[in-house]
Amino acid sequence: MADLLENTEGLLSSTTVALNATAQTVLYTVPTGKRLIITKAIIILGADAGASVLTIGASGSATDFLAAQTLGSLDAQYDVGILQPIPNATTVISKSYAAATIIHCDVTTGSGGATNTMLLFGILY
Repeated sequence: MADLLENTEGLLSSTTVALNATAQTVLYTVPTGKRLIITKAIIILGADAGASVLTIGASGSATDFLAAQTLGSLDAQYDVGILQPIPNATTVISKSYAAATIIHCDVTTGSGGATNTMLLFGILY
């Protein structure tokens, strides 16, 4: 991916995430000398997600950006899910990830298709 302009939100990565089995997929590694704030992830389905459940976060803290999300409402190819921890009124506490932090997606219940695209967005500073 091209480098982001510092302090602006942009697309960090585009990664295939299989939802047909329990697995861990690396989405991004924070570059040397930078920190990262993840703003959202977007999943574009290749097939029905079934009852798949996933989390997103740093290695060792797999839920520190996004706690377990069931994707059952995404039930057809090309359905799109915007994944972000935004409640209605409460201020969200997120993380700022240090250089060399590996961000990954953990599929904890795999029952969907294998060819789904995960787009990760954030701000490098």
